[in-house]
Amino acid sequence: MSVPVRPDGKISTPLVDELIAQGKNSTEIAREIEQLLGKFVRDPVVTVIVTSFVGPYSEQIRVVGEAAKPQFLPYKQKMTLLDVMIAVGGLTDFADGNAASILRTSEGGKQYSVRLRDLVKRGEISNNVEMKPGDILVIPQSWF
Repeated sequence: MSVPVRPDGKISTPLVDELIAQGKNSTEIAREIEQLLGKFVRDPVVTVIVTSFVGPYSEQIRVVGEAAKPQFLPYKQKMTLLDVMIAVGGLTDFADGNAASILRTSEGGKQYSVRLRDLVKRGEISNNVEMKPGDILVIPQSWF
């Protein structure tokens, strides 16, 4: 069966009311479920496979404005601005990519200007900065 991890970090399955999953790897969770199921089933064998990961809200990368698919993304180590742009499908036709900015929540909301159009359309890698957990990428609309 497929079960989501709830926002409180717990999972629920038949015969196992609640189990804390946050902070544990898949093997640890499987062993705990086996132990709890052992009350009802003889020698249970459980395999846990993580199918997707979003991460805590405070660490997600948010992309708003004139991205092709504005969304939130799970933060990954060494994630760059180009990785984010690929995930959101690039810029819309109405985007002012060179006026975009990153709001860095880990630094108290400090704002950094980024030149997305130059990065995406011209391949200027000097604009490819590393993203941090909780960053918000704001892509404004062009005035003309």
